[in-house]
Amino acid sequence: MEKKEHIVSFTASEIDEMLDRGEDRTDWVRVEALTDEEIEASIDFEDEGHFDLSTARATSGFPRFELPIVDAEVITWFRKQGPDYQAKINAVLRSYIEAQDERKAS
Repeated sequence: MEKKEHIVSFTASEIDEMLDRGEDRTDWVRVEALTDEEIEASIDFEDEGHFDLSTARATSGFPRFELPIVDAEVITWFRKQGPDYQAKINAVLRSYIEAQDERKAS
C-alpha cells in the first residue's frame, strides 16, 4: 500500500499567528532534552541530506529562537549539571550582563 502524505505549507507570519493562538503541537520539552546522538539518529540523511548548522541563520518567523553560538565543551559541561542546563546557562549569562552593567554604572 502506498503511503499518502498530507503536505501543507505556511508563511512565517502564518506560523507566528498559529503559535500566538497556541496551536503549536510540538513537545518542546522532549525536543530540548534530546542528546546530539539522538538528534543525529533521527535524521534520514539519505532523504534529507546533510545540514551544516554553522551556515544556518536565524530568520523571521518559526523557529522563535536564535541558534546558540556556544562552544560544544561549554554545552557538554552544563548538560552534565542536570536537565535544566539551558536555564543555568541563561542564569550565568544574565549574571554576567548585570555585573557588566553595574561595572559601567560605577
